[in-house]
Amino acid sequence: QVQLVESGGGLVQPGGSLRLSCAASGNIFSINTMGWYRQAPGKQREGVATITSGGSTNYADSVKGRFSISRDNAKNTVYLQMNSLKPEDTAVYYCNLWSQLGGSQWGQGTQVTVSS
Repeated sequence: QVQLVESGGGLVQPGGSLRLSCAASGNIFSINTMGWYRQAPGKQREGVATITSGGSTNYADSVKGRFSISRDNAKNTVYLQMNSLKPEDTAVYYCNLWSQLGGSQWGQGTQVTVSS
């Protein structure tokens, strides 16, 4: 069983920055992909960014150039640095860990609100 614990959400003004963290623990397979997804009120959950255990990254078009995903494999932790935040970035952000052997696991979510 895998547990994912997110932290770092909060309220920020437009143009500001936040850094999300997600620490994974439990039975984690070394070859995996970690990522961040978000869900705004009334909308479907969407992918924001992912990073493989080898370091390959992928970003949604809406966050390219503003968000940066990274990971520390030794700590089983993934980070999302969010810069130049916009009101439309407001959502609950969920951490995900996927592996071919272990399937998909989700964190409980952390609220990010961008408002003046």
